[in-house]
Amino acid sequence: MKEAATKRSGSTPGRQPLSILIVDDEPLARDELHYLLKSLPDVEVVGQGKNGLEAVNLIRDLEPDLVFLDVQMPGLDGLGVVRRLLEKKIPLPRIVFATAYDQYAVQAFDLEAADYLLKPFDKARLAKAVEKARKLNTGAPASEAGPQLEALLERLQSKGPRAKIIVRAQNRMMMVDSDEIVFATIDDGVITIVARDMEGTSNYSTIEALAAALPENFWKVHRSYLVNINKIREVVPWFKSSFMLRLDDKKQTQVPVSRHQTKRLRELFKL
Repeated sequence: MKEAATKRSGSTPGRQPLSILIVDDEPLARDELHYLLKSLPDVEVVGQGKNGLEAVNLIRDLEPDLVFLDVQMPGLDGLGVVRRLLEKKIPLPRIVFATAYDQYAVQAFDLEAADYLLKPFDKARLAKAVEKARKLNTGAPASEAGPQLEALLERLQSKGPRAKIIVRAQNRMMMVDSDEIVFATIDDGVITIVARDMEGTSNYSTIEALAAALPENFWKVHRSYLVNINKIREVVPWFKSSFMLRLDDKKQTQVPVSRHQTKRLRELFKL
């Protein structure tokens, strides 16, 4: 589950190294962060995780001082990891959220409980986050920040790139909350958006553009499908070790999972 720990040489005498866990579903992002952290003094990368489920277990087992936690991960995302830790009463480490979206208002959420980094990572900003965590560790335990983090999560979840999407249905332009959307699909250049109680078309021309406008709980499971992971009703085994996702719309639509995303699905849910 975890990768080998890497300890920084040349530690400052009398200064305890800061133990760090990296969690990101993208290998290149993990490698970049690991590389930058190795250049900082008095840090020790004790493990790496590929998804939210691993993150919970690694935090419980390794008890790191600091976790760099990706916000956008299929299945259990970064925000869900913190919720799971709070639910299980696992002591919270200091957490730095990593996100590709500046719409998360990084500067606005400068709480003692956490910090935020935008991708791609900036070495100077990373060093600042590490030093902030080091100073916080000399004060109150991170677990005491639980109520702050819960409030912060509520704010973050309402700060996605866009909370509402215009859907054209029956000659009307409807404003649909992103959390009501079950999935979107594209056919012949036309994107259809399916919500729990309605269906219509979008002005977006590509699935990628639509995904960039939606919060991070939307997962492109196939080149033609974008799925709200909170609306997955069932994972259905299919032919040749593939899978379909049965969704929570009125028709209980079944959506194919691409070969590339099948690998990720297996990792996430231990299939």
